[in-house]
Amino acid sequence: MSLSRVVLWRHGQTEHNASGKWQGHLDSPLTEQGLAQAAAAVPALATLEPGLVVSSDLRRAADTARVFVEATGTPLRIDKRLRETDIGQWQGLTSAEVEQRFPGGIHTWQYDPTWAPPGGETRVEVAARAAEVVAELDTELSGTVLLCAHGGLITALTGQLLGMPLSVWPLLGGHDNCHWAVLGRRPGGDGRWRLLSYNTGAA
Repeated sequence: MSLSRVVLWRHGQTEHNASGKWQGHLDSPLTEQGLAQAAAAVPALATLEPGLVVSSDLRRAADTARVFVEATGTPLRIDKRLRETDIGQWQGLTSAEVEQRFPGGIHTWQYDPTWAPPGGETRVEVAARAAEVVAELDTELSGTVLLCAHGGLITALTGQLLGMPLSVWPLLGGHDNCHWAVLGRRPGGDGRWRLLSYNTGAA
């Protein structure tokens, strides 16, 4: 078996998103707006006909995924490897607080995928664990799979699946809440992934 398409969907707005705090592995719940964003995305995502939804175990992603599966009946699987980047000592801080306590850290983190916040993990490590999930699904399923995850992971995994040099990863922009990326393969091609859409949202 072999997947033909992978859809990477970021969770809806959380309380920490709304207040400007860095989340990482902290489990801030979805806001009412976040739930509404998830519901609004369902019709467009449903046209991609995913045969399975795989979600991060953090509830902001799992609750977003459940909005889709409850509306469509698509099976749901939870996988801890789709968690957001562990940002260590930055978790729960605002950007201003991070910059005050760790001057220059945000800039370094944005431009060097091999650098980790104090006590956290690199984006290269995040991409590696997420790519394991895709590789396993690739041997198990055909068609389309929908991964419900997090902005940092989606960016890193996109760079990894496309085989982009690490120096190019910082050129990939982030994802808005409940926006998604689509990667696909040419029928009968060489198996490499192509970027079909990025940071796409419901109309």
